[in-house]
Amino acid sequence: MQPNSKLNVSSSDEKTGIQALRHLKVEAMKPGRDERKDPEYKRNGTTTLIASRDVKAGKINAFSLGKTRKEHDFLEHVKEIVATDPTGEHVIICDQLNTHKSVSLVEWVAGQIGYTGDLGVKSVQGILKSMETRMEFLEIKHHRIRFLYTPKHCSWMNQIENWFGVLQSKVINRGEFYSVCALEDKIKNFIKYYNRCMVKPMNWKSEGEKYRNEFVN
Repeated sequence: MQPNSKLNVSSSDEKTGIQALRHLKVEAMKPGRDERKDPEYKRNGTTTLIASRDVKAGKINAFSLGKTRKEHDFLEHVKEIVATDPTGEHVIICDQLNTHKSVSLVEWVAGQIGYTGDLGVKSVQGILKSMETRMEFLEIKHHRIRFLYTPKHCSWMNQIENWFGVLQSKVINRGEFYSVCALEDKIKNFIKYYNRCMVKPMNWKSEGEKYRNEFVN
């Protein structure tokens, strides 16, 4: 870490294909009976949420909603994260999706950290040559902006996935949405409410070592 700099750790990912569903018939909750929804529904479009969670504070520190999750979308999201503390150090935890290791992301990070070396050429040589070489560069520990990638097929290790579960159960599953705009407004309002009233660091405990010792012994 650089002297006098602050370390920010963000947990980031995309939640794709969020459906704006409106059930054809809904019976309101009554004493002793849960709300009932007819299994038939109309789908009024979908949206994609890109979000990051500040691991230390627990709040959603950056998010965007839109139709795509291309490399440009993720890069713009990373810029939003870094803008929360432009001079601080940032560690961004994410999975190994191709768009998380793009040429444009490497070029932007290199510019932000003052890297003066030769980045090379995509598919030819140097840092930009392949996903592997770009990932190696983005993970370098002494960089002010760096990434930490979860192992393949282990994105569940990323805390933002837990928050996506909260969003799914409290907003998406319970809502009736006549349009994508209505769905996105509901998500935005929930994020504001969450950061104001529900935010807290995740107390993530694992007894894996305990069970491993019991198995070995």
